[in-house]
This record gives sequence, C-alpha cells and structure tokens, in this order.
Amino acid sequence: MKILLIIIYLAFISLGLPDSLLGSAWPAMRAELGAPVPTAGWLAMTISLGTIISSLFSSKIINRFKTGKVTAVSVAMTAVALFGFAFAPSVWFLFLMAVPLGLGAGSIDAGLNNFVALHYKSSHMNWLHCFWGIGATVGPMIMAYHIATQNGWRFGYITIAAIQAVLVVVLFASLGLWRNGTGESSPADNNEETRYITNREALRLPNARLAMVGFIFFSATEVTTGLWCSSYLSVYHGFSAADAATVASCFYGGITVGRLISGFISMKVKSPDLMRWGQLTCVAGALLIILPLPPAFAVAGIVLIGLGTAPVFPAMLHETPNRFGKDLSQAIVGLEMAVAYIGGTTAAPLFGQLALVIGIRLFPYFLLACILIMFASSELLQKRILRKAAGAGNTE
Repeated sequence: MKILLIIIYLAFISLGLPDSLLGSAWPAMRAELGAPVPTAGWLAMTISLGTIISSLFSSKIINRFKTGKVTAVSVAMTAVALFGFAFAPSVWFLFLMAVPLGLGAGSIDAGLNNFVALHYKSSHMNWLHCFWGIGATVGPMIMAYHIATQNGWRFGYITIAAIQAVLVVVLFASLGLWRNGTGESSPADNNEETRYITNREALRLPNARLAMVGFIFFSATEVTTGLWCSSYLSVYHGFSAADAATVASCFYGGITVGRLISGFISMKVKSPDLMRWGQLTCVAGALLIILPLPPAFAVAGIVLIGLGTAPVFPAMLHETPNRFGKDLSQAIVGLEMAVAYIGGTTAAPLFGQLALVIGIRLFPYFLLACILIMFASSELLQKRILRKAAGAGNTE
C-alpha cells in the first residue's frame, strides 16, 4: 500500500534526525552542563551499545509483536529519550536517556530494513536509506537554527522530539495497514510469517558468518572515512579546517545522492551487481587518495568512496531474504545490523590509535584494506550462493 510506504519513508527520516544531533549540539551542551569534551564520545558509545543490543534481540521481539508495533513503540522510546535530553539536569541524566535512544533506534533499523527487503523492490531500499541521509542532514540544521537564534540546544532537542512524537501517533494509527499487507509482494508474503531462531543458530547457517564480514567492513569503511577524512586532508595535505570540513560534508552528500541515483539504477541492475560496482568505485576512490597526485584527486577519491558506498549497504540488506530465506531473514538482518554497528564503533577509534603510532598517512591504506576485505567477502558469498542455486537446479 502506498500509504504504508510513505509512513516507512517518514520513519527513515525520523531515524536519521537524532543520529547527528549530539555532535552538532555538544559544544553548547558541554558548556552549560560543565562536561569535558570526551564525554560526547562516551555518550555516542552508550547509544551504539543500546543499538547493538536491540538489533541482536530484534528477531525475537519482532517475531512476537510484529514490525508495526515494534516500530511504533521504538519511535516512542526515541521521542521520550530526546525529550529527556532536552530537559537533562546533568550529564549523568544524558547517559540514562542514551539507553532508550539506542535501544529504540536499533529496533527500528532492524525491523524496517527486513520489512522493506521482504515486501518492496530494491529501489525503495536505496531511496529509504537516502531519506535517512536527509534526516541526518536536517537534524543539525534544526539544532543550528535554535542555537543561532538564542533558543538554545534544548529547544533543538524539543523540536526533534516533537517530530518523533507526531510520527508515533501516525504509526499507532497505521497499525492496521501493517497487518493487511504492503501491496508489492505476493499475498503469501504479507502475513510476515517468520521462523524465530537464536543468534547462535543464525550464525551457524551456511554463509552467515561470511555475510557478517561484509557488513563489518562496510561500516568500518563508511565510518572511518566520515570521521577521519577531514583530519587527513588537514594534516597531510594542509587543508584549512573549513575546507576539510566541507569535503567531509561532500562525502556524506555523495552517499545521499548516490542512494537516490542507485534507486533508479536498481530498476535495471540486480543487487549483487550494484554491490560489485559500488565496491569497485570505493577501490578507485582509495587509490586516488593513495597515488602521489595533487590534493584535488584526494578530494575526488573521498567523494568517490561516498558514491561507491551508497548502493552497497541497501543492496546487501535487500539480498538477505534471497540469500537465507524469507522465514529466516529477520534473524539475519538483526545480526547484520548489530555487526555493522560494531564495525563502525570499533574501526574508527582503532584507526585513531594506529594513526598515533604510524601517522595519519595510514588513512587511505586502512580504507583500502577494509574495502578489499568487504569486496572479497561479498564476491565469495555471491559465488557460493550461485553454486548452491546451480546445485539445487541440477537436483530438480
């Protein structure tokens, strides 16, 4: 149903809205609350930990309560948490509110990604993740407006929380639509009948661990590029802080625009081919940064990595039901989201420690290694899937 699809698009925007708020608001927040600068990192890790935990338990919860209810309750949790941030009397209260914020985000992510993979075309998966990028872009803009107009960071959080609260009402009002089906899948698929298995059982499925490797190193590539590209350009190529920050925004812009374009391309190109070409584009981007060329080529390489990563994550998620079966896809998607968050959470600080020892010049080589591991695992997995399909065909 078109109405349900619109609601899912809105849910993805709302998923992106809080993701970039903390970084944009932290200078003002820490000044008022008297917190040291590194506290933001610990808050972000607390949110990520909650997201990982809820992703790991998402299969069991969604199997019992179904995607519509879990999404509605999860968005309600994020709304409560954001209101809590807005009225936080101390830093410790922020840590308390970071828990439901992370738990809610993980359940939304795992539930909606699997629901779309089961019921909608690949193009929608790309566009949905593009809409997440819109939310992640608009969130800091709202925060910046309130800080600039002297309303303060608290009003920024209130505004985002209010938007989430409106979506909660919409989601609860639309629960009937989730039960009645989505319109783009066969009637047999619309009942959302899934088979619950534990995370340990899911990891024992053929090729499951290989699929997880791809998600870990995809996230490592994306997060490390976004976090460290400005520092690399500033230290290694002598860019000003403003120019380096602009390039970082272009990287995220490349992801958003790339997913918009990939949605149209996916109407003609299959998901495995989209993954392959996206990953090869990332390889080309990393090589442009490594080669001894003028700094403009390094900038182009960073933007290319953004464009290259754009279709990879949506395509990997959309292929999950085809790779592991529709009845088991929710269990696998929950694991995929969890390991993706783990990859992003650990890779960026790991590179930071390596850079302290070796130097920031390691940046493109670290990225290239992550990209090549992602590419190799993806190609090997696809080869195994095709071999299995060919064997099944011969048996018949």
